[in-house]
Amino acid sequence: MEYPNCPKCKGTNTYVYDEIYTCPDCFNEWTKDEKLVDETESEFVVKDVNGNVLKNGDSVVTIKTLPVKGSSQSIKAGTKVRNIKLVDSDHNIDCKIDGFGAMALKSEFVKKA
Repeated sequence: MEYPNCPKCKGTNTYVYDEIYTCPDCFNEWTKDEKLVDETESEFVVKDVNGNVLKNGDSVVTIKTLPVKGSSQSIKAGTKVRNIKLVDSDHNIDCKIDGFGAMALKSEFVKKA
């Protein structure tokens, strides 16, 4: 019986244990019912200051007062930001903040709400 390649690292050494496919090369686990990652998609992980994994649509809270470039106001510590969107860039969170509008934040300055 031939098992599918690992969707994460494309390894061929996969095996099945209790109906869960496992890759010994990268330790990825998946079931046959899960959607396989498309080869064109790049998977990246964004973590907050405490190491919690963030997802699109999460809410976060700023942990320190952040200056806003081009404005005399700043975003105060404790500001809650809802419905974030993750992007693969230097400022890896796109969001809208009440009173400021569209904003890009770094995940190292927020914690998951």
